[in-house]
Amino acid sequence: MTLAAAYSVDSPTGTFGKTTVDRRELGPDDVLIDIKFAGICHSDIHTARDEWGGTSYPCVPGHEIAGIVAAVGSEVTSYSVGDRVGVGCLVDSCGRCVNCLAGDQQYCLNGAIWTYNSRVPESQQRGGVTMGGYSTQIVVSQNFVVRIPDAMDLAHAAPLLCAGITLFSPLRHWNTQPGKQVAIIGMGGLGHVGVKIAAAMGAEVTVLSQTLSKQEDGLRFGASHYYATSDPATFKELRGRFDLILNTVSADLPIQHYVRLLGLDGTLVYLGLPPAPVTVPASLLTNSRRSVAGSMIGGIPQTQEMLDFCAAHGITAEIEVISADRIDEAYDRVLRSDVRYRFVIDISTI
Repeated sequence: MTLAAAYSVDSPTGTFGKTTVDRRELGPDDVLIDIKFAGICHSDIHTARDEWGGTSYPCVPGHEIAGIVAAVGSEVTSYSVGDRVGVGCLVDSCGRCVNCLAGDQQYCLNGAIWTYNSRVPESQQRGGVTMGGYSTQIVVSQNFVVRIPDAMDLAHAAPLLCAGITLFSPLRHWNTQPGKQVAIIGMGGLGHVGVKIAAAMGAEVTVLSQTLSKQEDGLRFGASHYYATSDPATFKELRGRFDLILNTVSADLPIQHYVRLLGLDGTLVYLGLPPAPVTVPASLLTNSRRSVAGSMIGGIPQTQEMLDFCAAHGITAEIEVISADRIDEAYDRVLRSDVRYRFVIDISTI
């Protein structure tokens, strides 16, 4: 075991403080990464504050990790010391099931191992729980490391490891291309990246946001249209328009209103997790052959594809870099929507 400095929280109502975490010894297939930047995702907040239940404490969140390879195991062939790399939401899976073999490790039938708060053998981690990227180092199998293109600044690339792939995956799956009408619900950490990616894929992009406060940004990121969902006229004007609607928000929405915005064979995809069950009358689906679906990040091959696509199109996240001692402040500001658009921790400040 080696020790890495980190920031952890000890209870749902606790504050973050400096600590150390055990990182396993470098195995033949492992990569040791010096973490340079770690994004703050809303999932970090849900987990740290036990809003989904099942959080093990102490908890070290962080699954938007960008850094530099510090050492490699004897059988590593994909990476070398000094390479610019990233780690997202996954650090392991069974590698044998049909989903893993297809490159969709996030849907591992035997249970994916997540970057933090995921059970692992006691021999690998103190307490048997993965510790995430709010830390100076991490050890990960080479199969779950991705290469960050040279054209990308590491700090701006970090949020793509969750926010970027969360949007890229459904856009690819539902065949986004020129001529498609795509709507993004919410213009936050996920939504703003989705606007950029969908526009780069050639779609005509519409932002559906509660207010018009971020309209200028949305249009600058590539949206063609921007509507306030607080205005009832929005739902009349846009009825039947969209091929694909991506819902990036975790709040309960009057989802029936949004389903009516889908055209023939249109799909509304949940990316955020609202607290209440989703209820849609069957008649809204049978009318125009509509669908309501869900999507969760992407596998490792697609995450690499996303990074390469974003580099080719000059896409990165809009960020505010903070020191590690401001994590609690950043969490509170995320909940107030007081960030444009993603906080990133400078790990050198730990």
